[in-house]
Amino acid sequence: MKLKYTFHILGAKFISFIYFLGGLTYLTFQTFYQALKPPLKRRRIFEQAKKAGVDSLPIVSLISFFIGVIFAFQISYLMTRLGSEMYIASIVALSIVRELGPVITALVVAGRVGAAITAEIGSMQVTEQVDALSTLATNPIKYLVVPRFIALGLMLPILTLYADIVGILGGWLICVFKLGITSSMYWNIATEALRFKDLITGLSKTIVFGMLIALVSCYQGFNVEGGAEGVGKATTKSVVVSFILIIAFDCFFTALFYFIFP
Repeated sequence: MKLKYTFHILGAKFISFIYFLGGLTYLTFQTFYQALKPPLKRRRIFEQAKKAGVDSLPIVSLISFFIGVIFAFQISYLMTRLGSEMYIASIVALSIVRELGPVITALVVAGRVGAAITAEIGSMQVTEQVDALSTLATNPIKYLVVPRFIALGLMLPILTLYADIVGILGGWLICVFKLGITSSMYWNIATEALRFKDLITGLSKTIVFGMLIALVSCYQGFNVEGGAEGVGKATTKSVVVSFILIIAFDCFFTALFYFIFP
């Protein structure tokens, strides 16, 4: 009986996963179609861009700065023993621009903005406001998903570029005031280590991250069931799924950019 029950649970989870993939794929195609179909609600796009970008600046600044400080501290412990303190700047710059900046920023936005999107759309779904949009001949995907999809796809690269600068600045603080490296030497080494490819690959994948966050958050919001409790569960699930997809796609893009196209 226990084995039968286990297979039953696994089967239910698998069917639920297939249903999720199918629903997310359908929403993705519908979103791209509606995004390419005029007219676009520019005012709503700007509103969502402000929520996703400008309002996220304080927390992105704080986390990026401390990530740079902590990372420089950890590297300095080994580099000082090897007598290679001058290489700390290049390691900090490359690590933040390639991986830490894009991934940390995407995770912060998924936790802050993605959860808010799911809660907002989920509340509309529970109170039947989404059905009211359809009754008024307004496409819910066009009205609710497309502005968030475009806004996150545009704002996440900008936030990531800002996070890269702040993170490298955190490393500069440790190198200059703790290790005695001159400011000019730090910035020269950091800029010489970076290549245009590093910046482009780091920023390009954040476009996909932003779109993923918007799609997953909106999908979970549209599929809320069970009132306020369902909204809470959907919000939690939205953040968890977004985190998993961000890490998975980051692994894919890393392999694609640095192994297939060296």
